[in-house]
Amino acid sequence: MEAENIRLLLVEDDLRLAQLVRDYIEPQGFTVTVQHRGDQAVTEFLPQMTDIVILDLMLPGLDGLQVCQQLRQQFDGPILILTAQKSDINHVMGLELGADDFVTKPIEPPVLLARIRALMRRANSQQHGIEVSTRPHELQFGRLSINLKAQQVILDDQIIELTTQEFDLLWLLAENAGTVLSRDQIFSRMRGIEYNGMDRTVDVRISRLRKKLLDNTDQPKRLKTVWGKGYLFVADAWG
Repeated sequence: MEAENIRLLLVEDDLRLAQLVRDYIEPQGFTVTVQHRGDQAVTEFLPQMTDIVILDLMLPGLDGLQVCQQLRQQFDGPILILTAQKSDINHVMGLELGADDFVTKPIEPPVLLARIRALMRRANSQQHGIEVSTRPHELQFGRLSINLKAQQVILDDQIIELTTQEFDLLWLLAENAGTVLSRDQIFSRMRGIEYNGMDRTVDVRISRLRKKLLDNTDQPKRLKTVWGKGYLFVADAWG
């Protein structure tokens, strides 16, 4: 998808900031729609007319976490959360509810634009099945099947519903089964930027994957934590 075709929904109650973002983003070829209330963003949302959502957390009507949860039920495109709060709790909750990325305000418009484009590149490549030709399309581990083209995971003959980012993380780990991947390696592959030592995105998604893939969250046997080193996908732990 080319930039000039990207339809962006910005949900932000700070009128000055919304205008600043819009003024910077639109000349890059984007079509930007702005909503200032969380409840209106939900009731007036048109998933077929939206490619990416930028969502503030502090909104009237419905807060950003509620909006994120409700939009995710009908929208599988990228959701980027803006927050003025540095609390890990909000970041974790946002990821739990289906957000793909978050940035802490204040943020420079060029940085925001770069994050938007990175999310759209990933979404676009997944939609069109763009991949390295030497990579397998499907990985099979006992009762677990992971299909890259279909973006589908089946465990014990049941389809496991994963977000785009959860699927990407599972594929990365499974593709490197038997090899410990550090947080830095995972973060760099998933986000395209260097790990800052503080971001808990990887840990949150590992936790969610364990629950969805029926791993023991207290003593995981399928997606193991190797203390001080990273995470390990265990190939022979799937029956």
